[in-house]
Amino acid sequence: MPSHALPAASRLDVAGDLLTLLRDTSTEPRPDVQLEALTLAVAADLPVLLRGEPGIGKTAALNQLATSLDLPLTTVIASVHEPSDFSGLPVVGDDPAEQGVPMAPPDWAVRLVRAGRGLLFLDELSTAPPAVQAALLRLVLERRIGALRLPPGVRIVAAANPRASAADGWELSPPLANRFVHLQWTHDHEVVVRGLGGTWPRATLPRLDPDRLPEAVDFARRAVCGFLTARPPLVHRLPNGETRRGGPWPSPRSWEMTLHLIAFATAAGSSRDVLSLLVRGTVGDGPGLELLASLDRMDLPDPEVLLADPAGADLPERGDLRQAVLDAVVAAVRARPEKSRWDAAWALLARAADTGAPDLVVVPATTLAALRREDWDVPARIERLTSVVSLSRRADHAAARTAAGAKAGR
Repeated sequence: MPSHALPAASRLDVAGDLLTLLRDTSTEPRPDVQLEALTLAVAADLPVLLRGEPGIGKTAALNQLATSLDLPLTTVIASVHEPSDFSGLPVVGDDPAEQGVPMAPPDWAVRLVRAGRGLLFLDELSTAPPAVQAALLRLVLERRIGALRLPPGVRIVAAANPRASAADGWELSPPLANRFVHLQWTHDHEVVVRGLGGTWPRATLPRLDPDRLPEAVDFARRAVCGFLTARPPLVHRLPNGETRRGGPWPSPRSWEMTLHLIAFATAAGSSRDVLSLLVRGTVGDGPGLELLASLDRMDLPDPEVLLADPAGADLPERGDLRQAVLDAVVAAVRARPEKSRWDAAWALLARAADTGAPDLVVVPATTLAALRREDWDVPARIERLTSVVSLSRRADHAAARTAAGAKAGR
């Protein structure tokens, strides 16, 4: 029978078959920094907020995540609910004076508790008015709705559009914003094209190495505590602007979340890019980048060990880390200036010039030369570095003359 002769109901069935084919997609293991950061935060049982423009794929990512992790997905549009929907609805009993007035939870919360596990998706968070955001505080932090407490198997993920892109958008209140790991969600051209072709990246929980768990916790604690000891003003810093207050910023709560994320990333062997997204999404770009730089320096060799055996020194390959090591060596000599240590430092600088970019030794060599005492003989190694230092100085002078000429010609 021709399709035009089919009854209307049958035509809808055919349309349904076509829709089924269009929805029939598969997944593949594919590196995706955003998705890996999301799954790591979900594994760490921390509330996550996906921030991105409308239509960027935040909701689709959550649906795919729930399917991949075999978690029932419960979606709640925060902006269409009243505050009582999250704090609980009062139910008057037989004797309120004796029994009080219990707060009844909504049906979706009851279903989550009965299931014992699931993914709670709070969508359109940036369009929720302040009163609703205030009611969400207890849900996000304590996992309580009315008299119910969500079981440990429930994870919370939210999504928000930028205020300028949201319908009647609001900035998140600082207390609510500080309870989330903020992940900036952007589209990857290749992922979108391949996904529209029927294959999306697969979300999988990180594989944590059981043997590395104690080491991961110790590393995370040393990293965060050591950093905050050196930078006490960053323990708590509430941003000035309303927009920045609605994003990630440092507080004791967000530093605790950062510590958890570093431990999970270490145990999972996650990449630096994944850790960067998570740390900056928890305490903000500035403090996060400072912490990441301090993590690099935690594994740098001890200057005293290098001075004890300059010939066998293993210097970092990365230029910034090598520069930090050489600066630390010179600082150690300055703290305890002795002829043998001064000579050993020159040997290290010569080794650095031979095995890496020579310009990295210019500043430490100049500083080290200024530490010489009158009765200290000049080591032969200095001759090998003289040309490097003089060449760098000539380059600096030439650059300064060029800049001065350009300024005078304006």
